[in-house]
Amino acid sequence: MTFFNNIKEIKYEGKDSKNPFSYRYYSPNEVILGKSMREHLRFALAYWHTMTADGSDPFGVGTYKRNWFGRTTKETTKNRADAFFEILSKMNVDFFCFHDVDIADQGNSLQEFFDNLDEMTDIIKDKMKEYDKKLLWNTANMFTHPRYVNGAATSNNADVFAYAAAQVKKGIDISKKLNGDNYVFWGGREGYESLINTNYGLELDNMARFFHMAIDYSDKIGHKVPFLIEPKPKEPMTHQYDFDAATALSFINKYDLQDRFKLNIEGNHASLAGHTFEHELRVARENNALGSIDANHAECQLGWDTDEFPYDIFHITLAMYEILENDGLNPGGINFDAKLRRTSTSPDDIFLGHISGIDTFARSLRAAAKIKEDNFLENILDKRYESYDSGIGKSIVEGKESLESLTKYALEHDQINVESNHLEYIKVRINDYLV
Repeated sequence: MTFFNNIKEIKYEGKDSKNPFSYRYYSPNEVILGKSMREHLRFALAYWHTMTADGSDPFGVGTYKRNWFGRTTKETTKNRADAFFEILSKMNVDFFCFHDVDIADQGNSLQEFFDNLDEMTDIIKDKMKEYDKKLLWNTANMFTHPRYVNGAATSNNADVFAYAAAQVKKGIDISKKLNGDNYVFWGGREGYESLINTNYGLELDNMARFFHMAIDYSDKIGHKVPFLIEPKPKEPMTHQYDFDAATALSFINKYDLQDRFKLNIEGNHASLAGHTFEHELRVARENNALGSIDANHAECQLGWDTDEFPYDIFHITLAMYEILENDGLNPGGINFDAKLRRTSTSPDDIFLGHISGIDTFARSLRAAAKIKEDNFLENILDKRYESYDSGIGKSIVEGKESLESLTKYALEHDQINVESNHLEYIKVRINDYLV
């Protein structure tokens, strides 16, 4: 059964194409900086936004028109899998991501949930082989069900902690079964509503214990998959423990998780934290912890996580520059954790939304590659920090100076000229690289 009979394979037709169901900038096999665009970008589709979203928001019910609803929940979940792989195939996207609850009904017990997952992952495994698709990462939804109202690994209830552990064990088993490239932890309710009634230290210690259990189990079953933490500062909790990249890295280093844990950075979450996407990528990259990204855009005039498809070429170019400086994301990738607007009700919009996001990243890759080839930003940094290449600056970097020696130097060189950064010129010059 097919669900998109009116949609043909999405192909590259060039920037002058007037066909909305075509790529204008993404040419998968085109080589840029020694790798194909397909290798650089490693696109993935998010099962939750693509298949299970209904167009509802905090103020209204669902609006999307979909044709995969069956007579039973099980029939609907199977239809969704058929439709999802049809989308992946027609869009020529290699990877996908999902939460456990996206693909299978939770049923009336944990065992029933596991049985449903076994059945659906058998189907998905066959689909992966049929369509030659790969699992970028999977994760456990430990935030929607009422049992997780106070968190999962950080819950005040030990029974909830145990239930979450069972859910993650199953998730790691599924990752091995489907040969997943990564496994993600997004702590949807790992945080607090109020510090007044929170044992902050115990909750963080328990989350670390939980992550170490995940490492131990993955090692035990021979599936040493990279684990990724996805930072987010707030929402749904008042304060999320993985506030931003720096906070998550502090946690990783404190609890000796750095050998197996990296970060999955999301654009919209960076905005909520008061950062740019490129800032969060830089923090992760400089700490050798950039694992994968969720590609989306924040509508800053609204007060919540809007998960729009990315379209800001300037900032995505700077993000792609960080990814190029990281020598790519493999085994991570670019997952479109992006949803259609509530007014984009047609099934065709699933394709149009993803095409727009894919072309945005393709355009940004081209621009970032030119910036890198010209050493544009590298030359700016070299010039700005040249005082550390010789003289007293070089001596500071080499660790040869002390407070006493620098005081002596400063007394002799107290007439200092601080040169302009010419930041306005730099920003407008970056615009010249955008295609």
